[in-house]
Amino acid sequence: MNQEHDASTRKVLLTMLKTQGPMTVNDMSKQLGITEMAVRRHLNTLEKDGLLETKLVRQAMGRPSHTYLLTAASDDLFPKKYQHLTLDLLGELAAVAGEEQVDQLFDRRKDRLIERYTDQTEGKPLPERIQALADIQNANGYMVEWEQPEEGMFVFREHNCPIAQVAQQYQHACSCELAMFRKLLDAEVERTECLAKGGARCTYIIHGNK
Repeated sequence: MNQEHDASTRKVLLTMLKTQGPMTVNDMSKQLGITEMAVRRHLNTLEKDGLLETKLVRQAMGRPSHTYLLTAASDDLFPKKYQHLTLDLLGELAAVAGEEQVDQLFDRRKDRLIERYTDQTEGKPLPERIQALADIQNANGYMVEWEQPEEGMFVFREHNCPIAQVAQQYQHACSCELAMFRKLLDAEVERTECLAKGGARCTYIIHGNK
């Protein structure tokens, strides 16, 4: 219970700093109704997590005061609506230039990603290529796991899709991901389940012995 309460208090502190800007320990203590010592304990934890930093502010009179402010790393903790902006922009592009231009945009993105990641997979045995692809996708938020149920066959699962809402409307995004997998793995890859089409996850079957 104490851990839950501490976590809740830290969320409140982060929200205060997000909405009100840099604050002193005294300011936070008064707003939360807890001691400055308790506030500092929470701030120390948040600072160790890389979510806060301190800044020395000089006063016209008296001693300088330390204020706390959020770091760039804390930005990921707050809600984002990027998918709505992306869909709006893609919709405008389709209206002005046609759906084929949207498809070309996804194709160009696929080509850039292949160029960026080829060095991480090229020249490796297939299991190592699959692990490299899993590392790439995990770094991008796809929550990957994979297994080899039998010789020459691998199952690659993505439990999250950061672009699922975009892919639901623009299926070519999924086609590009499949093409990227085939190119980076240099293997036969089949998608058997897709989050953007209502599946519980994205599942790929990979065949190859190279």
